[in-house]
Amino acid sequence: MGRETMVCKSWNEIKKHLNDTVSNSIIGRYFKLESRKTNFTTELRAATATFLTMVYIITVNATILADSGATCSFHDCSTVSGSSSPKPNCVLGSNQGYEECLTRVKKDLVVATSLSAIVGSLAMGLLANLPFGLAPGMGANAYIAYDVVGFRGSGSISYHTAMAIVLLEGCAFLAVSALGLRGRLARLIPQTVRLACAVGIGMFIAFVGLQMNQGVGLVGPDKSTLVTLTACSETDPVTGACLGGKMESPTFWLAVVGFLITSYGLMKNVKGSMIYGIVFVTVVSWFRNTQVTTFPHTPLGDSNYNYFTKVIDFHKIQSTLGAISFMEFTKSEVWVAFATLFYVDLLGTTGVLYTMAEIGGFVEEDGKFEGEYTAYLVDAGSSVVGSALGVTTTATFVESSAGLKEGGKTGLTAVIIGMYFLVSIFLTPLVTNVPRWAVGPSLVMVGVMMMGVVKDIRWGETKEAVTAFITILLMPLTYSIANGIIAGIGIYLALSMYDIVSGLVAWLTGVSKRVMREHNQVFSDATVEIV
Repeated sequence: MGRETMVCKSWNEIKKHLNDTVSNSIIGRYFKLESRKTNFTTELRAATATFLTMVYIITVNATILADSGATCSFHDCSTVSGSSSPKPNCVLGSNQGYEECLTRVKKDLVVATSLSAIVGSLAMGLLANLPFGLAPGMGANAYIAYDVVGFRGSGSISYHTAMAIVLLEGCAFLAVSALGLRGRLARLIPQTVRLACAVGIGMFIAFVGLQMNQGVGLVGPDKSTLVTLTACSETDPVTGACLGGKMESPTFWLAVVGFLITSYGLMKNVKGSMIYGIVFVTVVSWFRNTQVTTFPHTPLGDSNYNYFTKVIDFHKIQSTLGAISFMEFTKSEVWVAFATLFYVDLLGTTGVLYTMAEIGGFVEEDGKFEGEYTAYLVDAGSSVVGSALGVTTTATFVESSAGLKEGGKTGLTAVIIGMYFLVSIFLTPLVTNVPRWAVGPSLVMVGVMMMGVVKDIRWGETKEAVTAFITILLMPLTYSIANGIIAGIGIYLALSMYDIVSGLVAWLTGVSKRVMREHNQVFSDATVEIV
């Protein structure tokens, strides 16, 4: 026992010496560690928590964008010797040449996603001194892949044109941010909507963490009720529907253990509890020949395992860098896509960034926060960089709340996040094999933490209660943060019309009464003079 105490004391002394050294260095002064009452190890822990909860975006974003075919086309299809040239419908089958092209382009997109996260996070930390991680956001990537470009290029707009739209949108964002309009827009959002955003985003993150694609798989699709309880031992790989063994998924129960580890740690105020939960589940899942392995004995599992054992790998972007074309900008569909992306992202990304600032306690009484103007510029400028690399809108990630809950208060957190993404480019085999059921529990826990502000909503006032409820409800149910913000603002304005109309009627009534009194007074005076 005495030896353990000595080791613990020695570690605390080392940590204190490290924190004091960094705080008194040029780094500590630049990031204002002492004035914001934080230290290096806290910022490191916060960065690690944020990175581990948002690292899924590396593979998820690449997978979604690769579904559009990206720069691959039917010209990449292989043909049998002696047959005619490939036809457009060859992309819908399992053509070897096309599939090989998709494999190459997916690796391009993995690197492009990491690079955009590096640029955005470093800029946010170094320029705005805020602890937010940035990366290509969910929502915009799905819209581009499945609605604009279409599955394997089946839409009316090419991938090259879609990236040009994202570039133009980023430039428009940058202009609006430079004029200071995004900050004003954020402060114009009603307080009840801002509070509801934090709760709604928490529910959205938790909902993601409960699903199959990016979470533990407890919630799945149902034909009659849309969603239902699953955690099945066997699911449809395409739809995620339960095929048998409800609540018998081994990976789900492993995720529950990870969730309990995180929960117990938070109950006892153990720093880095979410990290411990993620690491435990991940390490257990890396062992083969178990029911919870992320490397099953299938062609895909074998391929992933062979890639995993490389540990270190570097892939040079070959096709998505600079894949931008303005040739199709005469099409009306291009401008519809631009308007949709700009409108939704303007409200969505602005709302998320401002909400993260509120969660972190950076927003002051006047509604502003330190580094606000620069943060909006970085948020917008990162999208321009992302489009040049071949990915969609880059924005502040809601998973930054995980780091905020771990105590991150300065841009040093964001810088470390950027460095993690830099390392991930070389450790892609490891990073891309963190299983979804390892990340899911932490996403649910972030949702738990973000529910706290619900008590600040004035539920006794119908207008604010309805507005907040609609905002919170639509974020997870429509799978869109932007939809919740737009709906909340819309219902708030609609309900405010009663007060506006009532006030206008009262004003007109008052004016009418004054006019009548003045008219009667004039008439009375005229009568007296005649008499």
